[in-house]
Amino acid sequence: MQKIIIVKEKKTVKEYNISIRLDNRRKKVTGKYPIKLRVYGKVTTKEKWYSLGIELSEEEFDELWHNPGRKTFRGSKRELELRLRTIEARAEREAEAMTVFDFAKFETKLFRKSSHKNNVKYYFDLIIDKHIANEKIGTAESYKYTLNSLADFSLNKKKRDIDKLSFTEISVDWLKGYEKFMIDKDRSYNTIAIYLRTLRAVFNKAIEANDIAIDIYPFGKNGYKIPRTKNVKKALSNAELKTLFNAEVSNANEQKAKDFFFFSYGCNGMNMKDTILLKYSDVKGDKFSYYRAKTHAKLAEKTKISIYLTDFTKEVIRKYGNKKKSGFVFNIVDEKDDIETQHKKIKNFTRYINDHIKRIAKANDLPNGISTYWARHSFATNSIRKGASMEFISEALNHSDLSVTKSYFAGFEDETKKDFANKLLDF
Repeated sequence: MQKIIIVKEKKTVKEYNISIRLDNRRKKVTGKYPIKLRVYGKVTTKEKWYSLGIELSEEEFDELWHNPGRKTFRGSKRELELRLRTIEARAEREAEAMTVFDFAKFETKLFRKSSHKNNVKYYFDLIIDKHIANEKIGTAESYKYTLNSLADFSLNKKKRDIDKLSFTEISVDWLKGYEKFMIDKDRSYNTIAIYLRTLRAVFNKAIEANDIAIDIYPFGKNGYKIPRTKNVKKALSNAELKTLFNAEVSNANEQKAKDFFFFSYGCNGMNMKDTILLKYSDVKGDKFSYYRAKTHAKLAEKTKISIYLTDFTKEVIRKYGNKKKSGFVFNIVDEKDDIETQHKKIKNFTRYINDHIKRIAKANDLPNGISTYWARHSFATNSIRKGASMEFISEALNHSDLSVTKSYFAGFEDETKKDFANKLLDF
């Protein structure tokens, strides 16, 4: 005779308690008290009371909510009871859906319209606000640019306001239509790829939060393929660097642009934001050390970059550095500036340098797309051409992976290839 084994399922212990309460700590001028949703987190031992915009007397609340005889109400009382039961039930559902109870996530999900979980703009705004709160203004702006572009397409081509655009509407055909729309507007494939990778990240966030099903995900193996763009090498050759360095300038603005471009190049391709945020306290003798702003928050292991100063880079600091020799080295941002003001000033100064470096490039038959970013790529490429190892450059640029460093390398010049070919038979 076969023995039947009964397995009892282990009951999951809730990490929270949710209840509707009368907050009788302070009476309103009406003589009534506010009704609130009380949530208690057992792990954190914290409790929060959320106002529901309803006021009742103690007697009214007892009759409506505790209801010992289970009366059946009618009219406004019935509507109010249903409203409170619905709020409590929804709060329970949202809390139960979380693997680990978290007040911030709970609040985000509870205090929104039911349609928000499938709303594209809602999720974009959520992510943008989070990046601003974390002082990632540049990242927040990139999400804003993507959202504006999607809104333009949705309204002009699909006659759909971005406020009403849902994740379920974005299919493979929708994405192909967006790609064509962008090409017709003369946007580069690189821009299209950046915007669509951002949209894909928003999709992933909504799926991760269990707000949309993975079945509607339009990207991936059998879905829409984001255009892959070949990385355009942005490095100047030795001859071009020499031409730019020795180029005559028309005014002080062009001289300043040239000085800051080569300060970046001479400081291991230091980007403009890190240059602007450099402080005198970072400078010790003939070198300075700093954390790269772009990767500092992302990496668990914080690595300081050390740069040795040359006669040229010392001269740039002497020429443009603040005379008090305290706070920021260059008078571009102020220590009193909030993070958004800093971001605007850094952006404006970088644009100023790029505008004037382009004028010098045009006057000297150099690549017309040149910018401060080229200084970083030029440092990497020319260091390797001069014999530095890829590992050395990767460390100097503070890259987390050698593959990133390799993408910076623009290849060897023809003269180097010829010289190498001629030496092959030199046994």
